[in-house]
Amino acid sequence: MKNGMIVAPQPEAAEASAVVLERGGNAVDAAIAAAFVQGVVDPQMCGIGGFGSMQVYMPARGIHQIIEFYAKAPFSATPEMWLDRLVGQSRDGFAFLLDGNINEIGYQAVCTPGSVKGYEYALKTFGSMEWRDVMAPAIAQARRGFMVRPHVAWYWGLDQKSSGQVNTIDKLRSSKIGREIYFRPDGSLKQPGDHVQNPDLATTLERLSREGPDLFYHGELAEEIADDMARNGGLISREDLARYELSVIEPLWGTYRGHRIATSPPPGSGMSMLQLLNILESFDIGGLTHSSTEHVRLLVEAMKRMTNDKDKFMGDPAYVDVPVERLVSKAYAAELAADIARGERAKVIRLDRSSRDTTHVSVVDRQGNAVALTHSLGSPSGAIGDGLGFMYNGLMSRFDPRPGRAGSIGPGKRRPSSAAPTIVFKDDKPFIVIGAPGGSYIAPAVAQGIMNVIDFDMSMLEAVSAPRVVAVSDAIDVSNRIAHRVTDELESLGYEVKRSWQSYAFAALHGIRIDDGLCRGGADPQRDGMAISVAVNISGGRP
Repeated sequence: MKNGMIVAPQPEAAEASAVVLERGGNAVDAAIAAAFVQGVVDPQMCGIGGFGSMQVYMPARGIHQIIEFYAKAPFSATPEMWLDRLVGQSRDGFAFLLDGNINEIGYQAVCTPGSVKGYEYALKTFGSMEWRDVMAPAIAQARRGFMVRPHVAWYWGLDQKSSGQVNTIDKLRSSKIGREIYFRPDGSLKQPGDHVQNPDLATTLERLSREGPDLFYHGELAEEIADDMARNGGLISREDLARYELSVIEPLWGTYRGHRIATSPPPGSGMSMLQLLNILESFDIGGLTHSSTEHVRLLVEAMKRMTNDKDKFMGDPAYVDVPVERLVSKAYAAELAADIARGERAKVIRLDRSSRDTTHVSVVDRQGNAVALTHSLGSPSGAIGDGLGFMYNGLMSRFDPRPGRAGSIGPGKRRPSSAAPTIVFKDDKPFIVIGAPGGSYIAPAVAQGIMNVIDFDMSMLEAVSAPRVVAVSDAIDVSNRIAHRVTDELESLGYEVKRSWQSYAFAALHGIRIDDGLCRGGADPQRDGMAISVAVNISGGRP
């Protein structure tokens, strides 16, 4: 490789990762360093109270694996525990809505976190640096605090009441430490340019660095977390933490126009992304004008069919039978494509009456190792234990409160994840390393990013910046850069169209394109991130 590359939504995380590469660390070292920093500077998107999945490709060592460190429902959870409180579902299908929102805000919303276990396994198994060294940038960042960036402020102020979900500002003010660190002395929410200082988080990270990751699941920190849960009516116990295990599996493979694609299997959403690509492979996408009426129509009809299958079948394969082989088969995709070609329209039906609380890192090093890491809080719970400093995930809202369904609640069950960290191969070499935060929008966004590169030969920056559309409900959602004449034509055809006020909307793609050994990155302008090219001293670190 002619250079290394890091792409992340947070400048601080990209910088920390670049420094690791410059010092001879490999892609795994760099990704974990970035992940810890992201938990400091984007604390509602991810953190040690969260979960994720990570694709690791290390050709010199013959390694290609998916590390799944998804959060799990507490062992005390039962399929019918909240059935009588169900009131609806968010329009994008991401969250189920309960009376009182107890599955979304507060301690009952929390699933057993997996991030620390995932970071530990990746670093110990595939990294070249010590745990304390990889954590050092995050600890330093936590000690000096961070400045509120535009996207952070936007997310904090996001109004979700119309969807029935809890606003982030209400989650931030729901705990004592949240009120102390995220609000000004006059009680108003901090704004762009304001400084956030969280000394409790710095102390917790220092303890974790000094005593090791086992502290989180078996040591004093585990006891403090369990006691915090017990005091506040949470469901997580010492047993949940002590028995937490991650999984390491082979990638789910697919193809698109001769390119091999490796992505995350269920309960991740790589399956849905591959299904979408398979359907659209039947059409000459590259022969269309990008963002034209016909381009958008084909995209959304494929997305609706993918969404219906995801809603019906997606779950934890350890608990339910997910028909992966059928859903990603070319034959099944051809059937769906034929329906679209005949002019048949799909309809997405959800309960009457979108979370995007995730982040991503794409890294390639000079040895040709590649990492795509998507990690998250799923939806922040607002709960922050006294003296701990980190916010817990709010993932119980993702489980279906209706028993007998693929996504129903189950003790120890992994909740379905929208994550789809992906590597596309060309001539058996990495060509695209890509992923995104964005809840239910991730699979459609990643598929569009891949098609932008392969069908339209875009650079990675062009690919992640191009206007996107999504159809994960019965309406078509379009970014504000889709031409009005296009949406007028779609509406004349009988489609319901919802125009976003955002110019860059629907997930946040962060990817790397590799041509002739040269990495070029693209950070979605929707967020505040950046791509950094690194000329690495290849004599340092283990490949």
